[in-house]
Amino acid sequence: QVQLVESGGGWVRPGGSLTISCAASGFDSRRYAIGWFRQAQGKEPEGILCISGGASGTLKGRFAIDRDNTKSILYLQMHGLSPEDTAVYYCATDLEDRCDAPSKYDYKYSGQGTQVTVSS
Repeated sequence: QVQLVESGGGWVRPGGSLTISCAASGFDSRRYAIGWFRQAQGKEPEGILCISGGASGTLKGRFAIDRDNTKSILYLQMHGLSPEDTAVYYCATDLEDRCDAPSKYDYKYSGQGTQVTVSS
């Protein structure tokens, strides 16, 4: 059974950084692409970044994904946060080895999400 569990969300000041985690189980997370997307209250989901199967890390702008294959955990590093980044953040997968567009958010499997709030 595919399970994805996000954790590490919380409150951060504008300009700050935060790293959130995604614990994967029920499948070999090293082989498959895993993406992160977010949804702010009252808004449509928004894809952030995706890491392909076999890759150890990827970076785009203020966001980076690192994969710890020994623990089946992925991390989303976020820098230069602003109030516009406030949202529930999700990790997700389609059990495919390659990523689609970073903007993708309609994955087959996703976790329950973790709230990130950016405010002063």
